Amino acid sequence: MQRPHSTHVVVVMGVAGTGKTTIGPLLAARLGVPYAEGDDFHPQANIAKMSAGTPLTDEDRWPWLDAIGGWAQERAGLGGVVSCSALKRSYRDRLRAAAPGVVFLHLTGDRALIEDRMSHRKGHFMPTALLDSQFATLQPLERDEAGVAVDVAGSPEEITARAVAALEALPEPTA
Repeated sequence: MQRPHSTHVVVVMGVAGTGKTTIGPLLAARLGVPYAEGDDFHPQANIAKMSAGTPLTDEDRWPWLDAIGGWAQERAGLGGVVSCSALKRSYRDRLRAAAPGVVFLHLTGDRALIEDRMSHRKGHFMPTALLDSQFATLQPLERDEAGVAVDVAGSPEEITARAVAALEALPEPTA
């Protein structure tokens, strides 16, 4: 049975092009919680670097991750969904330090499918040229991390349905 409202704060993670910005709002609507677009937390300097095809450094990412962690902490016990690549374990650890109850929804998929989807996007600052650096940086969820992985093959509605089912199997956070 689907919950009308989840108290989970879900970080929708994955490499560029997996559909975080598409699945995040759909998931939030299904869970009855607000959605925040992780890209909106980037300082302008980060967007300029990525737009120029330059991968971000960890130093570039810390303020961005701290801002997302702050949003997640404010939503603790209330629920929410936020998109954030969260490619490295250290990035997820930083988010968990700010908001210990967050869970991760790792959108995974075949590189060719993701590249094809990226090539059809309009108006996004992340060029397809950075996809290799994203995959090189990616550290998938480890067993001790609260979260689930969902393949991005299929329609957004199918992916969202699989995500909801996987997240429903997780225990609700304790207050």
